[in-house]
Amino acid sequence: MNGLALPVLALIVAVLIAVGPVVSVMRPKFAGWGSFAMCAIGAVAVMAYLIAGAPPQLLSVPFGLAGQPSVLALDGVSGLFLLVLMMAGTAASAASLDDQGHPLPTAPAFPVFLGGMALTLLAGDAFALVAGFELMSLASFTLVVTNHRDAGVRAAGLLYLGMAGFAALCLIAALALLAAHGMSFAAIRAHPPEGLRAMAVLALVVVGVGSKAGLVPLHIWLPPAHAAAPGHASAMMSGAMTKVALYVIIRLVFDLSGPAQPIWWSLPLLAMGLASAILGALRANIETDVKSILACSTVENVGLITIGLGLAMAARAADLSVLASLALGAALLHICAHAIFKTLLFLSAGAIQHGTGTRMLARLGGLVQRMPITASAMLLGAACLAGLPPSAGFASEWMLFQSVLGAVRLGGIGPQILVCVLAAGLALATALAASAAVRLVGVALLGRPRSQLAATAHEAGPPVRWALLLLALVIVMIGLFPAAVLGLADPALRILTNTSLNTHVGVLTVSPAIRFPGYVPLGVAALLALAAIGIAAVLRARAVAGHRAGPAWDCGFGASPTWLPFGDPLTQYSGGGFAQPLRRVLGGPLLSATTTLDMPQPGDTRPAVYTETAQDPSELYIFAPLANVRATVSGLADRMQFLTVRQILTVMVTALVVFMALVALMEQL
Repeated sequence: MNGLALPVLALIVAVLIAVGPVVSVMRPKFAGWGSFAMCAIGAVAVMAYLIAGAPPQLLSVPFGLAGQPSVLALDGVSGLFLLVLMMAGTAASAASLDDQGHPLPTAPAFPVFLGGMALTLLAGDAFALVAGFELMSLASFTLVVTNHRDAGVRAAGLLYLGMAGFAALCLIAALALLAAHGMSFAAIRAHPPEGLRAMAVLALVVVGVGSKAGLVPLHIWLPPAHAAAPGHASAMMSGAMTKVALYVIIRLVFDLSGPAQPIWWSLPLLAMGLASAILGALRANIETDVKSILACSTVENVGLITIGLGLAMAARAADLSVLASLALGAALLHICAHAIFKTLLFLSAGAIQHGTGTRMLARLGGLVQRMPITASAMLLGAACLAGLPPSAGFASEWMLFQSVLGAVRLGGIGPQILVCVLAAGLALATALAASAAVRLVGVALLGRPRSQLAATAHEAGPPVRWALLLLALVIVMIGLFPAAVLGLADPALRILTNTSLNTHVGVLTVSPAIRFPGYVPLGVAALLALAAIGIAAVLRARAVAGHRAGPAWDCGFGASPTWLPFGDPLTQYSGGGFAQPLRRVLGGPLLSATTTLDMPQPGDTRPAVYTETAQDPSELYIFAPLANVRATVSGLADRMQFLTVRQILTVMVTALVVFMALVALMEQL
């Protein structure tokens, strides 16, 4: 079975890309089952491969550039990401079966989306990597514009398509610089980039592929695109697609660019990661749409992962292999955990939209009583989002903090100042993430219904409920046994850092150093369970026999009018009210947040108007100026149709000279 892992996965990719769309059109009811079966088989194959030690495998396939064969490869790095993809794809495919007998018009794009991500992870040369990356982008764009009649969805789709094209251009340029001596990854490893060529590769990968992962400042496409896609598609975009982009960064920067790069290579990753963690967590606290909240939290978690990657690169450059493996292990563990619990959260958000007809926090409330399975799943995912022990999100964040504290060994006053900034930024980001999780659960799930839609909510169909239960089981296992996940990631760590974490990982314990006690999730879970049992016993012993029901406390407000049988929503905390302190303290400097109150004069019958605005700094300082440049260039291009023949020839000759100069510069690199 171990030697058959790569052929089986290659066959699954071929079926998803070539056969999946045909089945989706001809037999729509079978399409979801087909994707479910392919992902489940792939998950079993990859799990067996990783347990067997993940020996490298190569496979030549009869498609490639200019009729040449292409190479597929499987190793510990791609195997770990494939396991995450297949597990998330299994749950999302199961959830897609709950379509009420009306398949989505974009259903053929979903198997292509899965196949494109898998092909990217299996790529063994530059052509296969670009082909998979582009299939993934085009298929996900089709899923984003499912509801293309909505003007907001069309705008989100066009923004996403533009950013996907930018990422593709950067990726192709980076691979062109890397593949000077051959397109296969083996040839690239034998001739790693140096000097200016290496700097250009780093810039193209971090900026281009980083935009696909959702790193600040090129993250602006992510919240609207993930909110516009269907529930199961947005779950895969946030849970899996961003991880595929992180894989491409790891493959190109850590693996193909050579085993040793200057320590300053880590600075772009650390800066963009820290900015993403803080800004994403802050935006998650002020968004009003459930899926937008989850999408912004994806930006935050991608930032945490990128910080781990940056620390690992700095430690590897300083020849601190143990610290490098600890930081990279934290990043890989968080990749696995975030992929699963974010898929769970997005599927829960899709179930809430299906059961209530809305995703707006202001119209939800009381769902824990009407949608208990969905609410329980979202509560578990929110615990991971907040990093509460012993959830799946705690162990990786704890390891990340340990690696930040251990980074003081990099030496020098500069690195030590950087460590202090990283520690403070991580503390702020995790606190903001916990606040966003509490806000999401408290406003959406608890309290009384804020609208008739929430009062009549109902659970989604059996496929979605089973998908939620499957993901919840996996999340619980990751939270209680993170050492097992790190064991699966150990082949990847040996490839990327030439060091194993086995000396820091026991059967039930994860430790930052051999002599440190470390983190024991089962012990923490046992202590919390004993505390809960003790509190319940004390309350039961001191409780008065019988019970009575009384009206809910309305914060001192008067009785609700008869046309509000579920209570006045104004007497409950709202999402905006919960976020008001953070908006006032941090929203102004970081999001240009403003509040205005138009209060009419006494005797004026106009209603008072309260307005809140917030703008992402990336949109304000990067995308708005770029839009102005685009408008200027478009105007110049429109004028070219009125040029004379002499002027047109002058433009053509100038363009040819510029192109030849660029070619000469590329040859020098």
